[in-house]
This record gives sequence, C-alpha cells and structure tokens, in this order.
Amino acid sequence: MEMRYNNEVSIPVGEIRLKGVLCIPEECMGIVIFSHGSGSSRLSKRNQYVAGYLQKNGFGTLLFDLLTPEEDLYYINRFEIEMLHERLVAATKWLQKHPSARDLSIGYFGASTGAASALKAAAKLPDIFAVVSRGGRPDLAMEDLQEIKVACLFIVGSLDSEVLSLNQKAYEKLNCEKRIEIVDGASHLFEEEGKLEQVAELASSWFKSHIPAVMV
Repeated sequence: MEMRYNNEVSIPVGEIRLKGVLCIPEECMGIVIFSHGSGSSRLSKRNQYVAGYLQKNGFGTLLFDLLTPEEDLYYINRFEIEMLHERLVAATKWLQKHPSARDLSIGYFGASTGAASALKAAAKLPDIFAVVSRGGRPDLAMEDLQEIKVACLFIVGSLDSEVLSLNQKAYEKLNCEKRIEIVDGASHLFEEEGKLEQVAELASSWFKSHIPAVMV
C-alpha cells in the first residue's frame, strides 16, 4: 500500500507536545483520529489493529497520546475528560493544517474513556463527519450528547454488561443519526478470537457510509 505520508509527529498543545503517528494512504477518503482510553496510548495494539484495517480500506489515521508520560503517572488525569477533549480538538485543528491532510474529512474513533473525549469534541467541531465508539464511556459526555449532529456508532461487547447499560442510556440522549452494535460473545477489550476484527469491519463500514460524497 502506497503512502502519501507515514511518520511520527509531534503535536503542539499549549506548552506541551504530544507524540503521535500519522499515516495517510496515497488514495485517501478521509482521516480517522483515535482518542485512546484510560491507560492507553498511540501504542495500543487494539487501536493499531483497527488503524491498520482502516488504512487498507482507504482511510488515513492519526494515533496520538492524549497525555504526556509524566501526566499519565497520575491516574486521575485519565478521567479529566474536559482536558482530554480540548487536546483532541487541538490535535484536530493541527491536522487540518497539515500539508498532507488538507481538504480531507476527519472522523473520530474513541475507545473507553476516549469515546467521551471524542463525543465532546464532535459536539463542538462542525467539520467532523462521524464518530465510532468501541467499548466506550459516552455517559461521561452525557451533557454534550444532545448537541452532536454527526453520525455516531456505539460498538459494545455483549459480555460487557455494565458498559453496555451505560451505552444504552447515553444512546437515548443522541438526536443525530445513530446505531448501537452489540458484538455477541465479546468482553470489554474484544480480546476473544475474531471480535476485534468485527469492530474494525463495523467501524470501516460506518466511516465509509458517512464520508462526505464530495470526498469519495
């Protein structure tokens, strides 16, 4: 697969810089920014798998750390959704100005607490075309859900009963195009055989079906 851009990046956010990896295929429909969950980073094997699947299906991806290594030492920072979503917004605006990404539509893929950050950011940024949540905590963005206009897909494992209940309550608050997909036999991390592949397929299909027509 030929790449237009495939490099590590350093994203300026205020006085800090966040490490990331930006991959853009030569033939690219749009870019998906990953918003990682609690204790995760750009090195997440699960998100890297989904990112690789998206790249093969014509999407660019940006995986980046929402926290610096020093910040991540403090557990409470992983749940500072307000701060994390502001960093996601800053990274989105940085990407929109990147020479290799100009004029490409941007979507969000959020996992665990990262889904809340993605949803809050999508409520504030009119240019985001779709959001996918994997085992997410959309309930942590409950006050913003009614403001979201973009298409949202919640993917939850059937064995992840507590998170499934939280997703169903948050789902009812959404006024946008929406769908909830329950992956049978999957737990919170989708570690069971073939389950993460189902997540990647569902996400890719959702992004493909909601990319602005002018970009296809």
